[in-house]
Order: sequence, then C-alpha cells, then structure tokens
Amino acid sequence: MADRVVPHFQDELEHLKRRLLEMGGLAEDRVRAAVESLVSRDTVIVDHVLAGDTPINQLHIEIDNRCFTLLALYQPMAVDLRAIVSAVKINTDLERVGDLAINIAEAVTRYLRHAPVKELIDIPHMARIAQTMLRDALDAYVRRDTAMAQAVLDQDDELDGLKTQVFRELLTYMLQDPSKIEPALDLILISRHLERIGDHATNVAEDVIFMVLAKDVRHHSGEGADGP
Repeated sequence: MADRVVPHFQDELEHLKRRLLEMGGLAEDRVRAAVESLVSRDTVIVDHVLAGDTPINQLHIEIDNRCFTLLALYQPMAVDLRAIVSAVKINTDLERVGDLAINIAEAVTRYLRHAPVKELIDIPHMARIAQTMLRDALDAYVRRDTAMAQAVLDQDDELDGLKTQVFRELLTYMLQDPSKIEPALDLILISRHLERIGDHATNVAEDVIFMVLAKDVRHHSGEGADGP
C-alpha cells in the first residue's frame, strides 16, 4: 500500500510545483506588461493588465486547496511537509505580486494623462531586476537550490538602492516644476511597487532555504544560506 501511496504523493507534489510556476509566470507577465505600458504609453496594454487579474486569483485558490488536500491526505513529514507549507506561503506572495501589477497599472493610467516627466531608465531596470528575482526564486523552489535562493536575496539591496535613486531624482523634478508633481508621484509609487515585488521574491527565496535546510533566515538573510 505504502509503495503505491508515496509515488502518487510525489506526482501530486510535482503538479503543485508546476501550478506554482504557472502562477509565477502569470504574475511576472502582469508586471512586465504594466511597465511596458508605462514606457510605451500604451493604454491598450494597461487596460489589459487591469482586466487580467482573474486567472491569478483562480490559481491562488486552486493552489491553496491542493496544499491543504496534500496535508490532509498524506500527512507528509520533514522536507515534504516544509515544501507544502512553503508552497502555501509562496502562493500568497505570488498573488500579492499580481495585486502589485494592478497597482502599477493604475498608477500608469494616471501618469499617462500627463506629459512625460523624464526619460524612463531606472524604473524599467527595476522591473527587470524584480522579474528576474521572482523567476529565479521560483526556479530555486522547484530545484531545491539554496545557492540560487541566496543569490536572489543578494539582489534585494540593488533594488532598494534604485528605488531611493528614483525618489531623489524625481524630487528634483518636482521642486523645479510644480506641474510635474502629480505624475512624478505616480512614478515614485511605481518604483515602490516594484521594490515590493522584489520583497516578495526574497520571501520566496527565504522559504526555499527554510524548505531545504529547515533554517529561518527571514531576519538575517545577509548571513547566507550556509550560516554565519
């Protein structure tokens, strides 16, 4: 009996991982499209982002249900238990990334009512970093790769630095020209949303380290996955 149950459990666990990757891909695509609409000033793209939240919400519910079913039916132990608990937490982080993509799109909608404040360089760069962090964190989860997870954690400071740089530059524009205050504030909001997406990616990476090593690095991630 046990020989039949365990392979079935592993199949279910692999399917769960695939669904998490699918959800991560959807969330990442929403972020990419929202920032693309900002750079290209394309209202069609931004409207598509605003209308596209349903698939992520549906997956969020499905993945949670899969996790709770696996816990109830198989009562897994050790690393498998941590994998499912981590999946529940990662699922929430991915849903919030989808929400942040909507927030970005809403800010873009307001921003596009105004003339451009400046050429956009740092914000698209922030978006690329945040998307890469998210993708790498999910890959680390699937591969149970703590080195890749730690590399995600190490990128967070760069994203924080860019957010500060964006704020300082836009503050200068607002002081020089009061007509740019409103659109510049929306760009600052977008940079903060992107920084938050990076935070969710680091949450995923921390969950990977917990899953594999049973080690909580949430408040000392700079020490590395192998300890102080």
